Amino acid sequence: MLSNKEKVSYGLGAIGKDMVYMLSASYILYYYQDILGVNAIVMGTILMAARVFDAFNDPLMGILVAKTKTKWGKFRPWLLIGTLLNAVVLVLMFACPPSLSGNGLVAYAAITYILWGVTYTMMDIPFWSMIPAFTQGGKEREGLSTLARSCAGVGSALITVITMMCVMALGKGNELLGFKWFALIVAVLFVLFITWTCVTIQEKSTVKMEAPSVKEMFTSLFKNDQAMTIVITIVLINLSLYITSNLVIYFFKYDFGTEGWYEAFTLFNTFGGAIQILSMMVLYPLLRKKYRSMQIFFGSLIMAILGYITLIVLSFVNMSNVFLLFIPGFLIFAAFGMMTVLTTVFLADTVDYGEVKNHSRDESVIFSMQTFVVKLASGLAAFIVSICLSVCHISSDTNAIVDVTNTINVVGLRLTMGVLPILGLLVAYIFFKKKYILTEEKVAQISAHLQKDRL
Repeated sequence: MLSNKEKVSYGLGAIGKDMVYMLSASYILYYYQDILGVNAIVMGTILMAARVFDAFNDPLMGILVAKTKTKWGKFRPWLLIGTLLNAVVLVLMFACPPSLSGNGLVAYAAITYILWGVTYTMMDIPFWSMIPAFTQGGKEREGLSTLARSCAGVGSALITVITMMCVMALGKGNELLGFKWFALIVAVLFVLFITWTCVTIQEKSTVKMEAPSVKEMFTSLFKNDQAMTIVITIVLINLSLYITSNLVIYFFKYDFGTEGWYEAFTLFNTFGGAIQILSMMVLYPLLRKKYRSMQIFFGSLIMAILGYITLIVLSFVNMSNVFLLFIPGFLIFAAFGMMTVLTTVFLADTVDYGEVKNHSRDESVIFSMQTFVVKLASGLAAFIVSICLSVCHISSDTNAIVDVTNTINVVGLRLTMGVLPILGLLVAYIFFKKKYILTEEKVAQISAHLQKDRL
């Protein structure tokens, strides 16, 4: 059985890796577009292209890991190497030389971001794939997976809370300098957390890791209709979330904001991040004692939609008090926190379903696909946000707040941040309700059937 020390060390690794991921997913567009002046559409295209490249990079990394044999096992060497390289690239990505401009700046942004994606995959694939190598099956494995996903959510929430506060403090008001030092601190923490994971976790068994090709991933998904349903739902939910996380900083800086806009932004994110963490660690377990998973999931979708509607109304009615934004903030952040946990649980259930339906257990294929679709959602969101910023002319050259609050540009920003996530969540609600059939009774029947077959 896993010791508490092993659980804590793996959870810390998840926190570190998702701190790095959220820093890139939520702030790279802002850093290059608003601070350094790269054209929004160009930057959005770079981010989207890098995610398409990951479609080929992820399976290749899986093959390399599968063929690795060392005294440290097959997973931990790549986990450590990938972490060290990714930490270096992260710092380079947020430490762009001030002398660069024009095509040179675009090339630097493209090269460092693509390298960041490659090195992140280098550590992300073995991090999740190594779970069977040091856990027993059943509840222990499922429990660790859920804990790790929850800890990953904590890492994301922490970055949401502290980034701009730290950037302004470290740079003394200079965002360019602040991002450089903050990225360095996050990179160091990332390396320390993952190193502790590698030292603490011992690969107790030799695991045959299947490394599916792109074709095999999609073939397995097409055969497993329930896995396909969850994957599409994850894309829609994360697309809505990343549109918000990419635009909220522009909302505070150019719409809500004052001279000290980042203080209101930090306060809002602190509240939202705390709610997101509490929803995963406290609210979901409490609700789970009384309600079914499906009920909580649909309730979370409705909560998020109501939150966005409230946000739109407040943005047009009363923008004078950041505390009023806590109302939609609570609904949105709590909902996304619980949905993060639930989609992982639902995805795990589809593995057993696929084994019964197709007589093959495509666990590695399905969870490899989850990593890819989350990256795809972030790339799509960045591209959509870049179009919004370009069409609405939102950038560091935007006029003073008092001059733009009633213009079509800021209205476009508000509607993009509110309406598009609502549409994404509505489609997710309708699609999931129509397609997903794995109720708790159905899952119990499948589990009993598999246990009987294995006797």
